[in-house]
Formats: sequence, C-alpha cells, structure tokens
Amino acid sequence: MSNERQIQDEDLMDVAQDPEQAHRLRKALKVLADNPNVGGKLQEMAKEVLSGRIGMKDAIETPGYMDALGDRMNQIRSAAENQTMAEREESREKFAAWQKEQEAKEDEERAERDGPTGNIVSTPRRGGRGGGHRG
Repeated sequence: MSNERQIQDEDLMDVAQDPEQAHRLRKALKVLADNPNVGGKLQEMAKEVLSGRIGMKDAIETPGYMDALGDRMNQIRSAAENQTMAEREESREKFAAWQKEQEAKEDEERAERDGPTGNIVSTPRRGGRGGGHRG
C-alpha cells in the first residue's frame, strides 16, 4: 500500500467534526489497514478509504463494511464479558498505560503539525519606507 495514493486528514472532514477527529480517524483506519490480524472486510474497507477509492461516508453506508464492523464489535464485547475480574483489572491497567502513551504521541504530533506556539520570532517585513527590494 505504500506506493498507493494516501488520503490526508482533510479528506475525512465530511464525516469528522473537527481536524483533530479527522486525524484520529485516519490513524485508526491506518491501524486497521496495516494490522494482519484484522483481515476480511474491515481491513478491506480501511484500505479502500485510505487509498481514496471510496469515501468514508460511502464506506459507512456500505452494508458489508458495517456488518464487518458490527461483527468485530460483538467479538470485542464477548471477549470482555468472558474476562475474569483479574483479567479485567489487568486490561484496565494496560489500557491506561496505552492511553497515556497515545496521548503523549498525539501531543507530540500536534506540536509538530501546528508548529511553535510561543516565543515566535519573526524578522521585520521588507518594504515600506527605507527598505525594499532592489533589483
């Protein structure tokens, strides 16, 4: 998939409420597309959306893709319901650590994307009196 066109965050604004949500959605689609354990229609849908061959809105309205998403959600719910209390606690701890790591990564990505926010140093504009471009 690396040699295919890849959509950008902005391409998901038809379904996202803001640029941050679009960014998270694109990252989630990338995880689905790149994870060999996902497979099937769900992975196909992620790859199709990321390549721009189908829009996210169209993917949401495609019964086969939404059935695959529903099936995966049911598998996750079933697995969660069958956990012991010790497994649940371990899962919570792992999720909390993962979530903290993800938030740090997102903060770092946001800082890179948005550029510096404080102590912006700029040079005086050229032009006007006394300055200007000579040519």
